[in-house]
Amino acid sequence: FTSLRISNLNRHVKIHSDEKPHVCHLCLKAFRTTTLLNNHVNAHTGTRPYKCSDCDKAFVTSGELSRHQRYKHTLEKPFKCSMCKYSSVEASKMKRHIRSHTGERPYACDLCSYASKDAYKLKRHRRTHSGEKPYECCVCQAKFTQSGTMKIHMLQKHGENVPKYKCPHCSTFVARKRDLGAHLRNLHSYMAVATKCSYCEALFYERYAFIQHKKTHRNEKRFKCDQCSYSCKQ
Repeated sequence: FTSLRISNLNRHVKIHSDEKPHVCHLCLKAFRTTTLLNNHVNAHTGTRPYKCSDCDKAFVTSGELSRHQRYKHTLEKPFKCSMCKYSSVEASKMKRHIRSHTGERPYACDLCSYASKDAYKLKRHRRTHSGEKPYECCVCQAKFTQSGTMKIHMLQKHGENVPKYKCPHCSTFVARKRDLGAHLRNLHSYMAVATKCSYCEALFYERYAFIQHKKTHRNEKRFKCDQCSYSCKQ
């Protein structure tokens, strides 16, 4: 990391420190910077100081405001992949995308060999070990490990008065027609530039087909030692 401003450098150095001198007076949670503390206190109090200049929405943090403006107003995608045509509104999504090229899976389960490129997917996977089911149907109190599974359950079992739109290409159900449109655009639309599998030579022009294909490599040990017979997934 380099910067022309000493204040930016000082702020960056704090991310490498375990020191958290700024304490919330409401719950005693500690933070590295005053900005993080102020954002946390705003969440307690419901204060939304960052107001959108294009609509009536307001947000707790400046980052939330920036994301909102890019998604809803400017449609800007400033984070661009150097290896393909993909671009993103958020830096965190770009980091996850890059791992689809490199094959990196930094989030490893400490109970089995599962590893993910996404921290949320690891958290979801751990429920298969713990048995935790945090999502509860408000109609019949059935519990589920994933929110998506609960939504499908509610549509199929309790959705007599809810319009059900089924994807013609996969098993996905959605309640709103516009959600089906978003699903089709994100997963089933044709991509002008093919995505190459990082495990083999396969090329894909549809994101859903690429996702399904990657699952076939889930248990492969593609990293092989050239000195002995050892191989591993990561």
